[in-house]
Amino acid sequence: MNTKVSLLDIVIAMTNTMDLISPYLNGHHERVAYIAYSIARQMQLPYNKQREILLAGALHDSGALSLEERLHSLSFEDRYPYLHAELGYNLFKNFTPLSNSALLIRHHHDRWDNFKDTVPLGSHILHLSDRIEVLIDKHEEILGQVNDINSRIFPEFGHMFMPALKEIYTELNTKESFWLNIMYNPIEIIKKQLGIVPEIQLNINELLELANIFRRMIDFRSVYTAAHSASVAAVAQELANLFGFSEYAQELMKIAGYLHDLGKLAVPQEILEKPAKLNDYEFNIMRSHVFYTYRILANINGLEQINEWASLHHERLNGKGYPFHLKAADISFGSRIMAVADVFTAIAEDRPYRKGLSKDQIIRTLSHMGVDSLDSKIVNSLIEKFEYINDIRYAARSEALNEYNISYVDESG
Repeated sequence: MNTKVSLLDIVIAMTNTMDLISPYLNGHHERVAYIAYSIARQMQLPYNKQREILLAGALHDSGALSLEERLHSLSFEDRYPYLHAELGYNLFKNFTPLSNSALLIRHHHDRWDNFKDTVPLGSHILHLSDRIEVLIDKHEEILGQVNDINSRIFPEFGHMFMPALKEIYTELNTKESFWLNIMYNPIEIIKKQLGIVPEIQLNINELLELANIFRRMIDFRSVYTAAHSASVAAVAQELANLFGFSEYAQELMKIAGYLHDLGKLAVPQEILEKPAKLNDYEFNIMRSHVFYTYRILANINGLEQINEWASLHHERLNGKGYPFHLKAADISFGSRIMAVADVFTAIAEDRPYRKGLSKDQIIRTLSHMGVDSLDSKIVNSLIEKFEYINDIRYAARSEALNEYNISYVDESG
C-alpha cells in the first residue's frame, strides 16, 4: 500500500519541528527557502533544480541538534559550520525524494574562495540566502534594513559568495516585494501560487525511512533519549503483532512509535537532562510535547492514523492523562498499545535522575497502572511475555545507540 502525501507538507512539518527548539529560530528555514527559491527562479533554473534548492533551504540547518548549534548558525560568520551541514546531509541522503537536496545541505557553508566550482550551484545559492536571512532584524521594519544588509553582502561576492550571483541578487534586491515576502509567510506564497513541489506516493518502507529521519532529529539531542523512540517503536510493533494487527498496521505502529515524541524538540535540553525531579514549570513544558506532536503531524494529510496512535500516548483510560484528558471510550486500541509501550520503555531506561527499574519494579508499576490508567489486556500480555518483549526493546535500543555513536558522537569528535 502507498500513502499519498505532500512532500512540501512533510518538509514544512520538519521546519516547524526544528523551530520548536527556540523562538529565536522561528521562520528561519522558511525565509531561507524563499530567498534561495527566488534566486533560483530569477536565474531561470529548471523546475526540478528550483525544487531541490527550495527543499534544501527549508531543511538546511536540520543537523544542528542543539540550541547552541542553532544559535551559532544564525551568526553571519558561523564558527562551527561544517558539523551540522554534514549531519543534515546524513539525515536525508538515503531518502530518495530529498537525496539531491541533501547534497546541497552538505555544502551550504562552503565559501566561494575556498571551494569555487567543486560544490553544487545550489549550495552557493543556499549560502548566500542563509547569510542574507541572518542579517535581518526580525523585530524591525524590513525595507529600512536593506542598505545595511547590502553593505555586508555585496563586498563578499568573489570571497564568501559566488560572484555570478551578484547580478541576480542585485535584480531581486530592487524589488520591495522580494523583501516583504521574506517576512510574510513566504512558504505559503510558494505553496499556493507556484506549486512546484508535487504530491508523492510513499510506500511503507519510504514512510519508515521518513519517520526514521524524524526519530533521529528527536532523539539524538541527548544520550538519554538517543534510543527511546526506536525502543518504543519496536515494543509497540510487537504488541500490535500479538493482538492480531495486520502486517501493514504493525508497520504503521512502528512509524507512530518513531514519531510519538516529536514535540519533545520544544523541551530544552537542560530539562531533558536534569538530574533531579522536575519542578512545576519544567513539568508543564515537558507535558506540552504531545500537543506539539499532534499539531505538527495534523498538518500532513495521509498520516491521520499514525498521528492518533503517536499523539495520545499520555492519555489515560481514567481521563487523567494529557493533553486532551480523553477517557477510555475515546482512546483507540492502537493508542492504548502506544501508551503501554511508552511507559514500559521509559521506566526500563536509565534517566539522568534514576537508573532503569528492575523487572519486578517494572511489573509492579505496570500492574498498578493497569487497574484504571492503562489497558489491562495489553499490560497483562506484556507481562506474560516480559523477557521476549524486553529483548526486543533491548535490541532496538542497542542498534539505535550504535547509530547515535556513529552518526553524531563520532562526527562531533
